[in-house]
Parts: sequence; structure tokens; C-alpha cells
Amino acid sequence: MKEKIRVLVVDDSAVVRQSLTTILESDPDIEVMGTAADPIIAVKKIMKEVPDVITLDIEMPRMDGLTFLRKIMSQHPIPVVVISSLTSEGTEVAMKALEYGASEIIAKPSMNTAQFIHESKIMLCDAVKAASQVKLTRKKISPPQQPVQTTFTPPSASPIVSPIVPPKYSADVILEKATSGAPVISTEQIIVLGASTGGTEAIRFFLKQLPERFPGIAIVQHMPEGFTKSFANNLNTMCRMEVKEAENNDKLYQGRVLIAPGGKHMLLKRVGKEYFVEIKEGPLVNRHRPSVDVLFRSAARYAGQNALGIILTGMGNDGAKGLQELHDTGAYTIAQDEASSVVFGMPKEAIKLGAADKILPLDQMPDFLIKRY
Repeated sequence: MKEKIRVLVVDDSAVVRQSLTTILESDPDIEVMGTAADPIIAVKKIMKEVPDVITLDIEMPRMDGLTFLRKIMSQHPIPVVVISSLTSEGTEVAMKALEYGASEIIAKPSMNTAQFIHESKIMLCDAVKAASQVKLTRKKISPPQQPVQTTFTPPSASPIVSPIVPPKYSADVILEKATSGAPVISTEQIIVLGASTGGTEAIRFFLKQLPERFPGIAIVQHMPEGFTKSFANNLNTMCRMEVKEAENNDKLYQGRVLIAPGGKHMLLKRVGKEYFVEIKEGPLVNRHRPSVDVLFRSAARYAGQNALGIILTGMGNDGAKGLQELHDTGAYTIAQDEASSVVFGMPKEAIKLGAADKILPLDQMPDFLIKRY
């Protein structure tokens, strides 16, 4: 029999510990080996039995989650999924958690509606499964120069854009809309990129190497709602290209990177020779929202051979069929190799379909593309 993924749940709320245990154990591949109300208790449990994955809250008594995460990843690495209400607003804390080695960050499940509970279960269980496949190394992490703030201050409101009325689309309709439209005409080059587990660090490395004048890039990184804005803003401070969280009708042009907002799908569209993105509500596609396949399939329809598709590290198969459609329209396609992937799932599935023209390690991709353009 296949061994279950053993999870240690660390959260100071007894109600949350019970809820997470119930959600996780509803999956036949996952077993909660224990719970802990704070990191001190967690350490004692880990000394007796090492879990495959830890789910970790940030704000806890006696030792905060970030300090615990930093100690784990620098001393005895264990895959960690950070589950916190803080991450839903994309705070500095969430960015630090990834920097310190968290495999995934997801928003704490809220028992609002049946659909939200169902989607939370999918995202939580998938995050734990992805984390269990992560290739870990001990991280050399310098002590923070000042304590990381764990109190949340809401960001200023983003500029108002045209309201999106959530249509009652099924996943099939979302994908169908991504492939319907006017025939492709010759226009400027664009890049579409998809990633999941391990993708935040991979994208950061990739974008930092690119020059200011480079084809526009549209990115889907599997992330919770609220976190993508913080991720984009952080990238914008360190990259030569402009990086922003995409809003409906944002134009994609040379020197600009648009990152799909968490919790919404992003489609590439075109009017004349100008590209823009459409941000849509809708159901999960391939268990994700945003979905890489939705972006890639829309790019195949509206950009065709003028697009270049890249699929990076991540669990599952989201983006594999979309990359194949890009390939079939004449677009050049690249998949990350196994050795440099944190989780060799999405690239592997694309390669199996014959969707990748080139298989490259992450550190070779920027130079390869710079020479190409």
C-alpha cells in the first residue's frame, strides 16, 4: 500500500487545528500524525517523530511562526505549508515565509460557503501533497536585522478599474473562451509563463536577469488571493522590467510583466496589434484559479507563433495541454528541467506530451531568451 503523507498541524487555535485535521484526513493520501498549539510543543513532537509536512500558522504564542520556520529550514529542513489569515493580504510576513523556505502559502480556510469549503479542501490538500515532493536543502538564513512585523496593516486601496460581473461559467466554458476569437495576425512578441510550487523563487531569479527592454510577459503563479499584489510589488523593486499585479484590461507591452491576481483567471486578448489581459471570475480549472492552461490557451489563440511559452516547477499538470496548444500553433515552448525544478510535475507532464521545444535548467533560461530576442 502507498504510504500516507504524515502531517503535523501547528496552530494556536484549537478550532483551527480540528478543522485542518478534518479537511486533511478527508483525503485518503494524508494522515495527521499530530497537532501542536505552538512551535515549542511542535519541536518536542518532531524530536519523537519527524513528519513529512508541517502546516504552520504565523501568529502564535511563545515563538512566532517565522522564527520557527527559519530555525527548521536552517537546521533540519522539513517541507512547510504556511496557513495564515495574514497571507490573504499579501503582507511582508508572507514574503519572508517564502524567503525562509516555505514550500507553499495558502489562506486559512474560512467556513463561509459550501463552495469555499470545497475549494479550500482542494487547495490545502494539494499544497500538502506538493510540499511532500519538494527537494529540500538546508538554507543559510541571516538573522533578521529587525523583528518581522506580524501585525497586519491593510494596504491602500488599489485604483478602481471597470467592475467585473462574475459570470456563471463552468471550467469548460472558461477554457472554451480562452480559445475563441479572431484569427491571429502578425504582431509583436510576447511571453507567457506558468509555475506553481517553487515558482516564486524561480520567477524572481528569472525576471531579475532580464533587461528593461524585453518582450512583455504574462505570468500565472499559483497563489492565494491577496498575495500576488505583494509578490508583484516586491519583484518590481528588484527587476528592470515593470512588474505589477494584473488588472482587467491592462495592456501587455515591451518592458512590462503582468502577474495574474490570486483567485482569478487571466486570459490574453488582442485588439489590432495591441495585447491586453482579461481578468475573470470562474471555477477552478485543473484544480487552480488562476490556471496556467487558461492563460496558455488564450495565448495560443490570440498570439500564436508570436508567443513564447514557458512552464516552470510545480505539481500536477496545469499548463501541459496549454503549452501543447501553443506549440501546435507555432509558438516556441520551453520546459524547466528536472534537476532545477523544486517539483518536477508540470514540466514533466508537458514534456510527456511533446509540448516543449526546449528543456532547460532555470539558470540557463534568461541568457537563452536574451540571445533569442
